[in-house]
Amino acid sequence: MVQQLKKYIQDSIDVSADELDVILQYFKPLTTKKNELLLHNGESSQRTFFVGKGCLRIFFINEDGQEATRYFAFENQLATALTSFITGEPSLEFIQSVEHSDILYISHRDFHNLLKEVPQWEKFYRLYLEFAYVNNTKRLQSFITMDALERYKNLLHKNPAIVRRLPNKMVASYLGISQETLSRLKSKI
Repeated sequence: MVQQLKKYIQDSIDVSADELDVILQYFKPLTTKKNELLLHNGESSQRTFFVGKGCLRIFFINEDGQEATRYFAFENQLATALTSFITGEPSLEFIQSVEHSDILYISHRDFHNLLKEVPQWEKFYRLYLEFAYVNNTKRLQSFITMDALERYKNLLHKNPAIVRRLPNKMVASYLGISQETLSRLKSKI
């Protein structure tokens, strides 16, 4: 798992072997159970996670009591409740381990210490923020410009692992539709 993180970092930024060692020393391993919550609504997001194996889900519960999934992180991806991680304010989101997962995490404090210790970490952070911004903007645009069938086809094209690996309830919550609508869409394709 550390090798995966090493490759992920090296694919993002140029760092020396010594700088990479400094970065890696801050990441701690964590094994989670299926459906384990790593962050509850109302808590401040104090960790960023790197998925070695498994899947993490970031979601919130809307005013109707329905789960709405914002993001899935599979192998070799980062995940955190970013707004809370940045502001320190209580999160409106939950982070859940959807599958039994092996992950590495870094604390908020250590993440920010790296900004001082390893100058290239600032570039890593900027790239992560840019990815999150683009990803969230594209999702928002899809809800505004696409109907449910188009969103489902787009999901199958761009991230088929979500449909392949996860329960219909979670896929539907990611697409912003009911499970019944998802079943109808699947029958059309």
